[in-house]
Amino acid sequence: MNQPPDPFEFLKNLWGPMGLPLAGLMAPTLIPDEIERRIAELKSVENWLNMNLNVLRLTIQGLEMQKAGLAAMQNAAASVSQGPSVPAGDQPVAATPDAGSKVPPAGHDHPSKK
Repeated sequence: MNQPPDPFEFLKNLWGPMGLPLAGLMAPTLIPDEIERRIAELKSVENWLNMNLNVLRLTIQGLEMQKAGLAAMQNAAASVSQGPSVPAGDQPVAATPDAGSKVPPAGHDHPSKK
C-alpha cells in the first residue's frame, strides 16, 4: 500500500542534516542571472505572504463586525422582550376628564379671581 506523501518533505529537503538551511552553508553565487532568479522567487513569496496577511486581516475584521452585529441584535431582542423600560417616577398618569385641565369645574371660581 502506498503511503501518502510527507507534507514536511519539502522542509526536510530545504534544511540540511545539521538543522541549518542549505543556503547558509553554500557560498554565495557569482552568477547574476541566478541572483536575479532568487530575488524574483523571494519577491514572489513575499507577495504571496502579504496577500495572505491581507486576507487574514479582512477575515478578522469581518468576524469582529459579525460579533458586534450579533451583540446589537441580542440587545435589541432583549429590550423588545422586556418591554419599554420607564423609570418608576415617570409612569404615565391615567387620563381623567379633568386631569391636566387648567379650567376649574363649573361653579368654582379661579383662586386668582377672589
